[in-house]
Amino acid sequence: MMPIKEMFIENYCAISADKISFTRQQGSDFAKKVADDFNPLHNIETKRFCVPGDLLFSIIIAKSGLHKKMTFDFSGMVSDNVSLTFPQKIDNSFDIKDDKDKTCLSVSVSGEATHNPILINALTKAYVDFSGHTFPDILVKLMSENSVMINPARPMVMYQSMSIDLHTLDAESVTLKLAKTSLAIDGKRGDAWLEFDLLSNDEVIGHGKKHMLLSGLRSYEQESIDAMVSQYRESKANFQS
Repeated sequence: MMPIKEMFIENYCAISADKISFTRQQGSDFAKKVADDFNPLHNIETKRFCVPGDLLFSIIIAKSGLHKKMTFDFSGMVSDNVSLTFPQKIDNSFDIKDDKDKTCLSVSVSGEATHNPILINALTKAYVDFSGHTFPDILVKLMSENSVMINPARPMVMYQSMSIDLHTLDAESVTLKLAKTSLAIDGKRGDAWLEFDLLSNDEVIGHGKKHMLLSGLRSYEQESIDAMVSQYRESKANFQS
């Protein structure tokens, strides 16, 4: 087994402990510096601060290993300074719980596994980069095509689940390419699905799917969308300046 300390995720939290908690700074730094994600839920000063789901995903595959098939189901937002129990190994499934025994994330795995830090780091960075650009790059187009939008005063986009299905673990470089998007609307809520291909040296080595819940849907207004995107890009520019 390769040593955990070779994982780049160690820059954002100590993953050797069984119980791991996050400061607002760690969660915000990961969102902005790694995922390029400027969702206001990850701002240090926000009232409803939320640890990025992609940070939890990254810790799991760094600590428990990468399996050929993995599904991550998110069941609650994780705030700062909440201790979560992460496993060293997952046989079939594992619930990530807090100190109050509340499940925040359920993980299911099958197939062969690896702890190769080169592959895990490459997959983590490729997926997190893709995931962090969901808004505005992918979601705005999807909302426009379906003539709906989230509430600009309270833009709620919740990470519901993600799955990956790899054909091989014999790869050291990974890139990710969007394959298909869809949005199912039920009243004021929408279920967005983003399907992607995982490639290594231009060959497809697997597929994945991300599911998000959009709430407070209303009729699409280009002016409101433009203002939301502008505010998002301004936050990013301010951070980088």
